[in-house]
Amino acid sequence: MKLALPDLGATARFGAAIAAELRPGDVVALSGGLGAGKTTLARAIIAALGHGGEVLSPSFAIIETYDSPPLRLPLVHADFYRLNRPDEVEELGLDDYRSDAALLAEWPENAGGFAHEPGCLAITLESSESGRIAIVKAGQDWLGRVPCQ
Repeated sequence: MKLALPDLGATARFGAAIAAELRPGDVVALSGGLGAGKTTLARAIIAALGHGGEVLSPSFAIIETYDSPPLRLPLVHADFYRLNRPDEVEELGLDDYRSDAALLAEWPENAGGFAHEPGCLAITLESSESGRIAIVKAGQDWLGRVPCQ
């Protein structure tokens, strides 16, 4: 399904809708080119989960973790842009970070992808003449709770 995100307000509302449905074990996989809005949407989700401070992009560190509380649930925010091979994810210990947490994954294709997981909400962001378009594909565990139905 496609969802128009004409401005930052629409992106924030979409992020809040995702955050309201997010559960431990879920993956929100954010794809799209440079500047497509992946980090903007990730920041909206993290803020809606209860983070009150600045949300740093994990581009350099690759993985940032957020605890519950203050967030509604534990969260791992990962930016896999700098990975050269999917097997590098194992070296990072991603599975250890994901235990009982949700995962926001930017550039998921660089980590081998997560679409095969039933808890994956795959979102591809594209620029359009009127802002951005989110193309959403839900894994089995997201059926009935996809925020743009």
